[in-house]
Amino acid sequence: MQQPTPIRKLAAILAADMVGYSRLMEVDEPGTLARLRTHRLEVVDPAIAKSRGRIVKTTGDGMLVEFNSVVDAVQAAVEIQRRMNRRNSDVAPDRRIEFRIGINLGDVIVQEDDIFGDGVNIAARLQEFAEPGQICISYGVRDQLGLRMDVRFEDLGEQMLKNIARPIRAYRVLWDEAGPGPLPGPDGKAKSERPSIVVLPLTSMSGEQELFADGMTEDIITELSRFRELFVISRSSSFVFKGKSINLREVARELGVQFVLEGSVRRAGTRIRVTVQLIDAEHDRHVWAERFDREMEDVFAIQDELVASIVATLAGRVEAASRERAKNKPTENMAAYECVLAGKTLHHRRSPEANRHALQMLDRAIQLDPGYAHAHAWKACVLGQAWSNGWAKDRDATWKVVVGELETALSLDENDSDVHRILAAVNLVRGDHDQAHYHQNRALQLNPNDDLIVVQQGEILTWQGRAEEGIGWVQKAMRLNPYHPERFWMHLARAYYFAGRYGEAVEALHRISTLDVNQRALMVAAQAQLGDERAARTHAASLLECDRNFGICAHIASLYFKQADDREHLREALRKAGLPE
Repeated sequence: MQQPTPIRKLAAILAADMVGYSRLMEVDEPGTLARLRTHRLEVVDPAIAKSRGRIVKTTGDGMLVEFNSVVDAVQAAVEIQRRMNRRNSDVAPDRRIEFRIGINLGDVIVQEDDIFGDGVNIAARLQEFAEPGQICISYGVRDQLGLRMDVRFEDLGEQMLKNIARPIRAYRVLWDEAGPGPLPGPDGKAKSERPSIVVLPLTSMSGEQELFADGMTEDIITELSRFRELFVISRSSSFVFKGKSINLREVARELGVQFVLEGSVRRAGTRIRVTVQLIDAEHDRHVWAERFDREMEDVFAIQDELVASIVATLAGRVEAASRERAKNKPTENMAAYECVLAGKTLHHRRSPEANRHALQMLDRAIQLDPGYAHAHAWKACVLGQAWSNGWAKDRDATWKVVVGELETALSLDENDSDVHRILAAVNLVRGDHDQAHYHQNRALQLNPNDDLIVVQQGEILTWQGRAEEGIGWVQKAMRLNPYHPERFWMHLARAYYFAGRYGEAVEALHRISTLDVNQRALMVAAQAQLGDERAARTHAASLLECDRNFGICAHIASLYFKQADDREHLREALRKAGLPE
């Protein structure tokens, strides 16, 4: 068969390569592949398609892409690097996936679906010359771009590139990563639609604890900033008030915030006491106060523990106070955030009627602000609740909306921890444990003090066959949020069961006021494994009264086990209790 005649043409060629691919694969091969696939699906491929590029070929860690114009090529490259830089903002440096990109305009030979020639080779060498997370272009690309894009260029001079006989003039592409800040209010000061808070420097009641108090203040500010629904005043602004006699309402007015956190640190012998209080400055009332007492054995461990406890509880108290504010406003005049708060509250009531009302509130939030990623994510969560509980009239259509809302949320804000938390849950339901693992880890990186993220870590580890590890994470979530919902006990009970700690599983289940079908089934299994046949059969009879169509096979098929051994572990116990197949 005669080969097609090669043709020549001028094209913009983009070469991209992942930095440190071999090292990351050696450390965590499944996780690296899952994260790289996610970045390809959610960032790289859409950016290329948007700029009308053609992926010529890919390797494990790189790709070659052809564009009809240099503007299209550079637009795609900048979008990829900008979004990857944002994604990596809270990822440890040694775990980041970063790309180097080189772009050249040159003559190429097209044969079948591949391209060859000097123009391709220069693009590949420019990519090798680029720094991680950066874009390097040739003079031809720079010349053709002119002033047609909102980017800047750093002239790197003439470079001798590997296997290229002549020097190539290279440029680094520079772009603005900064996003818009809060809009100024009538008084000229920045206002935020989100709940806003300033953390004032904690007061040391004993002089030698001043550094400890300052360190705690800084850490609280840093950790609170991970909650993307809070607007947190920076350290430099809050420390202006250190050591001063101040009026809290005036401070709040000057900084344009709703809430103020203040507190003190006191040492007495071998113990340290930290007292904090949250104040609604606008209404001049206390929202929350707490005292933490610890032994001074390991001061840094104490600091980490106290910061985590304060931040996790504080975020919930701020949200609750904001929800109270929302109750006093007509629905039509609510801000989008307040609608989301109302939707969350209704969602947690776990009833068909509350679910419908929650969906109405989230639709209203999206109507008020279509670009509000958090609202789209929570709409997916609420619809997912309807889907999993059988409240949705059309399950297939509902599931498509769930997936669509999450894709929208991720495209709007890929650094929203709740978006990744809900994506992890959805992928768990899909049976894609690798994607669930990726999004769960991303959520944890973005906000390690959110009790919902922490408890879900324990849940996912249990489904993956790592129940003993899961126990620790669920217990941590319970410590982070002493006001946690009852369902946390189910997560703990399930982890105890699959770790073989059946008595503790029964104790955890007894902490739930009314058991649903899944919880009753776990109680039956735990009692059977303990050898208490009478209790197991009593609970089995109660289960069948609640669900006359209960069958072991259907029940196990509805769960999210990764390991076959875990399925058999549960199946064996349910059979022992006499439940029908």
